[in-house]
Amino acid sequence: PRNFEIFRDTLRAHQMGELAHQFLLASGKLQTLCYKEDIESALRTPGMGGFQLLDLHDFPGQGTALVGVLDPFWDGKGYVTAQEYSRFCNATVPLARLSSRVFTADENLEADIEVAHFGPAPLEDAVTSWRLVGDDGKAVARGQLPPCDIPIDNGTALGSVHIGLKDVPVPARYRLVVTIGQASGPSGAGTGGRRDARPTIENDWDVWVYPAKVDTQPPQGVVVVGDLNDQALAALNAGGKVLLLIPPSRVKGDKLGKVALGFSSIFWNTAWTGRQAPTTLGILCDPKHPALAEFPTDYHSNWQWWYLVSQAGAMILDDLPKGLRPTVQVIDDWVTARKLGLVFEARMGAGKLLVCSIDLNQELEHNPVARQMLHSLLHYMAGPKFKPAVTLAPAEVRNLLN
Repeated sequence: PRNFEIFRDTLRAHQMGELAHQFLLASGKLQTLCYKEDIESALRTPGMGGFQLLDLHDFPGQGTALVGVLDPFWDGKGYVTAQEYSRFCNATVPLARLSSRVFTADENLEADIEVAHFGPAPLEDAVTSWRLVGDDGKAVARGQLPPCDIPIDNGTALGSVHIGLKDVPVPARYRLVVTIGQASGPSGAGTGGRRDARPTIENDWDVWVYPAKVDTQPPQGVVVVGDLNDQALAALNAGGKVLLLIPPSRVKGDKLGKVALGFSSIFWNTAWTGRQAPTTLGILCDPKHPALAEFPTDYHSNWQWWYLVSQAGAMILDDLPKGLRPTVQVIDDWVTARKLGLVFEARMGAGKLLVCSIDLNQELEHNPVARQMLHSLLHYMAGPKFKPAVTLAPAEVRNLLN
């Protein structure tokens, strides 16, 4: 597999060889997220008899097609199990129609629940239950839909879910879990008298609930700027703290142009598609980093990140010191393997600098995700845990901007 040796050497040349496994897992989580959405979209489409995937495993030929959730030997890659995949790719799949994945505490979560069932026989007297579960495993709401018979078909409506969110802890990620079971009875109704004859069928969807209002005003001692101007340098030289919000339009590219961000995996490979966008593979971050303490996240892309990545520019950080690791890193194409970031921090002069190339200025009243990210960064900068380790010169940061 000489191609993988080239990719390995390229990553090492960019001083990120030790991140290979983390990049694999984080990019794989995004790939799975997109496959789940594509498959469920097909299953939600009335009259759609099925779908076709290019492959379940990687194809090592034609320039490397890393399109599979399995490797070329049909082994798992470590980011999704067969059991997890079968929740949304199976003979019977519960489905939800959600208007959004992001809510505020003054809103209601509403979802229409349906099912695609292509099993050997209709399901009689099926009982559908739902619950909204936090990351601690506790349900903050639950309910049950009326029993019904499920024919062999898709687009079969099971009922609707309405959940008021004013009393749930925020900010937080929750899972809407839908389970299709069977009516309980002395003889196992609908099973020909056999108890537990029908396995439990279950699927789930991540949603995020944010505060309806959150403070985004700079705390005392923190200066927010859009450029590394005289005001920012004066604050830094005096030992202050500066949040530099670089407009995405001003993020500099390289000889290949600006980094083509997107919210899907690279299809096939950029060498064969003329660098068709996107040329990135999602984000990688540490959910326990104090800068993200007020921003619920996994280590990888999930749906709430769409609201940030869609209005961001990826900074190319190859020329910065090796020890600098972005707080929020963008995983580059394996052909170029550049060090990319959306958020990083550094010491400058006698002060501390945090740089972000996500648009956290515009229309925050309509974007609770961006609002929450800004709040989290400001809260972090105001506290004692804001201790950048790497020192940068002003010219190094200015070189990131057009």
